[in-house]
Amino acid sequence: MTWANSIGGLSHQSGGHVNEPFIGENGISGVLLHHKTANNNPPVTFAVAARENQNVDVTVLPIFGLSGESSVTAKEMWGTMVQGGCFDRDNFNAGPSMPSSVGDTVCAAVSASTWVEPHGRCTVVFALAWSSPEVKFKKGSRYHRRYTKFYGTSPRSAINLAQDALMKYKHWEEEIDKWQTPILRDERLPEWYKITLFNELYFLVAGGTVWIDSDLSSSLPEDSDLPLHNSTCNSTVPLIGSSPPDFDDKENVGKFLYLEGVEYFMWCTYDVHFYASFALLDLFPKIELSIQRDFARAVLREDRTRVRFLADGTWGTRKVIGAVPHDLGAHDPWHELNAYNIHDTSRWKDLNPKFVLQVYRDFAATDDMSFGKDVWPAVCTAMEYIEQFDRDGDCMIENDGFPDQTYDAWTVLGVSAYCGCLWLAALQAAAAMARSLGHDDYADRCMVKFAKAKHVFEAKLWNGSYFNYDSGTSYSSRSIQADQLAGQWYTASSGLPPLFDEDRIKCTLQKIFDYNVMRVKGGRIGAVNGMHPNGKVDETCMQSREIWTGVTYSLAATMLLHGMEDQAFTTAQGIFLAGWSEEGYGYWFQTPEAWTIDGHYRSLIYMRPLAIWAMQHVLSPPRAILEAPKVNTMERAYVSPGALQFLQDSVRKITPKSGCF
Repeated sequence: MTWANSIGGLSHQSGGHVNEPFIGENGISGVLLHHKTANNNPPVTFAVAARENQNVDVTVLPIFGLSGESSVTAKEMWGTMVQGGCFDRDNFNAGPSMPSSVGDTVCAAVSASTWVEPHGRCTVVFALAWSSPEVKFKKGSRYHRRYTKFYGTSPRSAINLAQDALMKYKHWEEEIDKWQTPILRDERLPEWYKITLFNELYFLVAGGTVWIDSDLSSSLPEDSDLPLHNSTCNSTVPLIGSSPPDFDDKENVGKFLYLEGVEYFMWCTYDVHFYASFALLDLFPKIELSIQRDFARAVLREDRTRVRFLADGTWGTRKVIGAVPHDLGAHDPWHELNAYNIHDTSRWKDLNPKFVLQVYRDFAATDDMSFGKDVWPAVCTAMEYIEQFDRDGDCMIENDGFPDQTYDAWTVLGVSAYCGCLWLAALQAAAAMARSLGHDDYADRCMVKFAKAKHVFEAKLWNGSYFNYDSGTSYSSRSIQADQLAGQWYTASSGLPPLFDEDRIKCTLQKIFDYNVMRVKGGRIGAVNGMHPNGKVDETCMQSREIWTGVTYSLAATMLLHGMEDQAFTTAQGIFLAGWSEEGYGYWFQTPEAWTIDGHYRSLIYMRPLAIWAMQHVLSPPRAILEAPKVNTMERAYVSPGALQFLQDSVRKITPKSGCF
């Protein structure tokens, strides 16, 4: 096995790289390749190793080059292998090499040689490991990666990583088999689904993932210019301003970041994590809770830095108290939030409801009471903040005539199917969480508001077969949006009662299937975001005419939740056929955010397609949700008798400007 001392890029031939042979434990030996990165970035050390035993001899060539100026060239290295199949054992005593010169590419080779009898068998295993213990962000913050908690911070820990790989790889493979086999052998599931389900997980490691162990509070600025804030809910809310937010690692999993996409450089973009987070919840639930804690802290923070928004050129505040941030930042994550600057996301209508919905889903799935108590103040604050967008006092929030949600190029005005449905779901989720934590009065107020808002939502948007895109008067206001039941998706995924009559939900889903899915390439490329009731794709903007891979998966999950298995798998299969099959567009292991009807992509290697795990969440729900008592809507909503009477009276007499909370 050969390896170059390189990570590509600026430091590929910048010089200063050192190779060093090593002999480790349990017969494991190889070469360390110490790489000096450019621009004072943290170094990287590779380890290439093999394990020696009675049948296998391991030798090394610590350094050779790709040019004739090197002491040993690649051609000479291969000549040695042809002649004897091994290198000189004295090479283990060579010690560290001289640092490489500018322009040189230095490499190393590890040979594992063995005699094989006629018809015999021998397995030779190599390991590649790398140690880069420190993460450095563009604005200077540095942290230790999570693995250093177990392996230490020395670059030479690459040896231990390689040793563990060679000693434990069989066990790791067995554990992977145990995890995957029940799904792979489930005859109810289509083969394409099994393939795509596991392969979409590539993004958890290929999506720019950073996993750190350091206590972030040690890196916060000493002089924090953050105002004090208290929420009006019945909970103790941390005061912000006197000290940095609490960054204790409550889940004992460190801190986790992943990019929205390799083209959209923002960490943990929250409106997209809404879709992708099912993968983390199902596979790494403590990491998922850790991310939610990060956003809960962020809700209660403010950053008064002035930023200019690109869409309209106006100036505003980087982070407003009560607003859920769009992301955890780019160049100084956790500290400088909201790297996104196209629109002022403090005016977006989907982020706060999505926060409440994710928190409740995770709370219900993990049954973690400590988590629920810790994030409850942020839930109250987020709900209180979004109240301002109920402009007419009817308890339903309104969109403001610009793309104020995850579809950030698709204008929406008035009551909207997407944000309105999320708001209804958030009210019910907040009520359920409040009751679980002993805040009955808050739960009652949420459900009174829910009843009023639901009446408005259905009265303004339901047209007999689906919910209109919005309550405006534009040509697209009657469009069929594929994502219009996003709130119901989360409601059902969390074990809560449906937001609407089951007949209306199924009617809407069937309409989306018939139009957005089947009228586009016969259902072979997923669900188009917008479709006019006349069967023509909504060409209002780029996003209305796109197929979003993650949204298609979430739509399929919603269909599964409501017993529409055939439609669900047909819908999701379109993403496999277009993105993963040999007859498709060739997007495997780089699933984009979107493609058009003719297959042109936007934003390769994107977070949202992890939403396929929302389908698996339906097929194999968390035990805590399965074992939750099955009760009717009113019982699950926790409405007291007095509040129920008030609720019924209020629905009969909804008047403008009526207070909701």
